[in-house]
Amino acid sequence: MRNCRVEPPFELLESLSARACMGEQRTFAGEAWSAKKKVTKREQFLAEMNAVLPWGQLAALIAPHYPHATGRGRPPMPLPPMLRIYFLQHWFNLSDPGAEEALYDSEAMRRFVGIELGEDAFPDETTILHFRHLLEHD
Repeated sequence: MRNCRVEPPFELLESLSARACMGEQRTFAGEAWSAKKKVTKREQFLAEMNAVLPWGQLAALIAPHYPHATGRGRPPMPLPPMLRIYFLQHWFNLSDPGAEEALYDSEAMRRFVGIELGEDAFPDETTILHFRHLLEHD
C-alpha cells in the first residue's frame, strides 16, 4: 500500500497528495527530490506562502473572469496553477519566459504550483502573459 503523506515542506498541496494516493506514478526526479534531506530557503518560503495565502478565496475572485473551455481550441490551464505562477513571478522577479523556464528548472516551484514534469501540461510564456494581463487589466 502506498503511503499517502506528502513530503515536507508542501504538506498542504492536495493535488500532489491526491495523485500519490490514487496510485499514479511520480517521475524519477520527483521521487529523488522527495528523498533529499535539506530544505532550501526557497522551499521554506514557498511552504510558508502556501500556508498563509487564501488560495481558494483568491481563485474564487478570479474565476468569473477566467476563460472556460468552449470545446474549440486548446483548453485553458487550470486557474489554481496559473495563480500560483503569477505569485512566483512577483516573489522571484520572473518575466513570462523566465517563469516558464523556472518551472522546468525548479522542482520546488513545480511542487508549489502543483504540476509534475512529464505528467502535466506546462503553461508556455504566452499563456502566462495572458493570465498576467487578465489580472492586471484596468
